[in-house]
Amino acid sequence: MLGLTELAGQLRQPARAEHEGEHDEHDDELGALEECQHAPTIRRLHGCYTGAMTTPDSPQPSPPLSPPPVGDVVTSVEQLRSLYRRPSSLVQRKKQTSIDEVCQAVLAACPFVLLATSGSDGSCDVSPRGGPPGFVKVLDDRHVAIPDLNGNNLIDSISNIVTNAHAGLLCVMPGRDETLRVDGPAWVTTSAAVLDRWTDELRRPTTAIVIETAAVFLHCAKSFRRGRVWEPASWDEMVAPDGIDIIRCHLSLDATAAELREQFEHGYAADLAADRPA
Repeated sequence: MLGLTELAGQLRQPARAEHEGEHDEHDDELGALEECQHAPTIRRLHGCYTGAMTTPDSPQPSPPLSPPPVGDVVTSVEQLRSLYRRPSSLVQRKKQTSIDEVCQAVLAACPFVLLATSGSDGSCDVSPRGGPPGFVKVLDDRHVAIPDLNGNNLIDSISNIVTNAHAGLLCVMPGRDETLRVDGPAWVTTSAAVLDRWTDELRRPTTAIVIETAAVFLHCAKSFRRGRVWEPASWDEMVAPDGIDIIRCHLSLDATAAELREQFEHGYAADLAADRPA
């Protein structure tokens, strides 16, 4: 495994512009927003689910702090703590700072995580990340790495990490209610020693996210059980708009739901195929 000293040194070096000037076919999708707003049919729609006419490189202004829309707002940690009972001694001890053999085995089997980041202005983002079991790589007992695979090229999460070097992971195992959480300092890297770890089931990514394990711990099952997440009977009871309904509403598109679904599925298939090694 990559040693802690070597990794730390590499992560603190400025990223090399080894991809500068290269054309990524998926960059073409960034121009699809304008097309989405005016064309009755859409060739490719990935990256079109923002209503703001901005480019990925446009400066993003800090959102103004709005006045609270409700009263009785909690304004201090002390006030907040007074509303809750103290956590048990077991709960207080459950957060670890290193990846043991059990957690390593969980990560080796995990196909899906939720990545939480925050920008320098305090704005937050949660992004789903998936891959073959083991796509989250354990670099050593204090560091994990996640490939940044094909997406919409808004690069919200990795931009947040560049400007505010922290991240959190919620590692989800299909069919299981307990999850594994990993929180800590984070970096975006182009280090070959990290990127070369994805050469079998996935293509070599352009960048990877490395997270140091300031905290590794089990999250209990109650939320998944309250939501009946893994109960097939609850899926049949669900009545909600389709993702296509959301995109048509947000962007006022002329294309039919069937046309959009066909284009989405085509785009998904193309991007997932591009994730596989050549």
